[in-house]
Amino acid sequence: MDRRTVLRATAAGGAAALAGGLWAAAAAPAQPAQPGPGPYGDLLAADANSLQLPAGFTSRVIARSGQRVAGTSYTWHPAPDGGACFPADDGWIYVSNSEVPLVGGASAVRFAADGAIAAAYRILGGTNVNCAGGPTPWGTWLSCEEVPLGRVFETWPEGGRSGEERTRMGRFKHEAAACDPVRRVVYLTEDEGDGCFYRFVPDTWGDLRTGRVQVLCAPDGQVTGPVTWRDLPDRDGFPVPTRYQVGAAQTFDGGEGCWYADDTCWFTTKGDNRVWAYDAVNQRLDLAYDDSLVPAGAAPLTGVDNITGTAGGDLYVAEDGGNMEINVITPAGVVTPFLRLLGQSESELTGPAFSPDGSRLYFSSQRGTSGARAGTGGITYEVRGPFRR
Repeated sequence: MDRRTVLRATAAGGAAALAGGLWAAAAAPAQPAQPGPGPYGDLLAADANSLQLPAGFTSRVIARSGQRVAGTSYTWHPAPDGGACFPADDGWIYVSNSEVPLVGGASAVRFAADGAIAAAYRILGGTNVNCAGGPTPWGTWLSCEEVPLGRVFETWPEGGRSGEERTRMGRFKHEAAACDPVRRVVYLTEDEGDGCFYRFVPDTWGDLRTGRVQVLCAPDGQVTGPVTWRDLPDRDGFPVPTRYQVGAAQTFDGGEGCWYADDTCWFTTKGDNRVWAYDAVNQRLDLAYDDSLVPAGAAPLTGVDNITGTAGGDLYVAEDGGNMEINVITPAGVVTPFLRLLGQSESELTGPAFSPDGSRLYFSSQRGTSGARAGTGGITYEVRGPFRR
């Protein structure tokens, strides 16, 4: 049997586990998400920012790489990548990584209560290819280096304090991070074709300076089903890379985005266009989406990358390539485009994150219309509208 047939045969048995976690509010889907009508209707013609959006939604450009952020003296960084939002005073802050070598780092834009831009500034510098990361429950941003022996840096979105290296969280080609406050661990993805899925268990919750790194393990050949965790012998990954240290470790084809909510950690893999669901209560792994389980030629979501979610249970997945969409996966198991960006096919969509009240979605086009690998044409957007919350 080919891969599509094998996965269809195994998916039905594992899909019921998706009743837990973020999809608990709806009936468990009979299989991983399938194309269907979305909650917002069809996409309309492109607006002035070349974005196709559903009715009732509007967009604006927040920042452009190499240009000053409107109303500030701060020049926005190149290659904007992973991001997150944080409440601040009467407004909020959006942070964004810079996926460029040697300079790397992350920047922040502070918004007033009415959405006006109040300030922009640097929160991390002098790092290397900062791709994704994740917010912590105590209000910091974990910025991760996507290079061999890459590091995690903890940063402060409000500024005024230098980022701090958190090398005890493991040295590997980091992508994203997601905090589980119930089990008090941080899940970590690895952007390698044979990468692993990790979790960091700090000695003290809220202090990421010390702790253990564990890797997810499963029986040889298993795609979905029960899993276990084992300690890494050497988190520093040299001379043996972390992904090769535990023989039972399950491998994933290019780990990307990571999002935790309600006892479930969702993460994506770009090499096989999958969205995974790790049930932290039952320690079980299942597929929330796989383009091989969608009728041939009908997959709306390809090039899966960064992922975020809403309080109501919708997942938003950005595309690295594909046709430059952010797709929504609903709790009912429907996957459908939420937005599409035209004229930037050589770019990728990055850093989706909702404002604290859920009314605004931020994201970037890493290379913009130029398509330059250096990310000098990057554009950061805001979409506002009647999001389900």
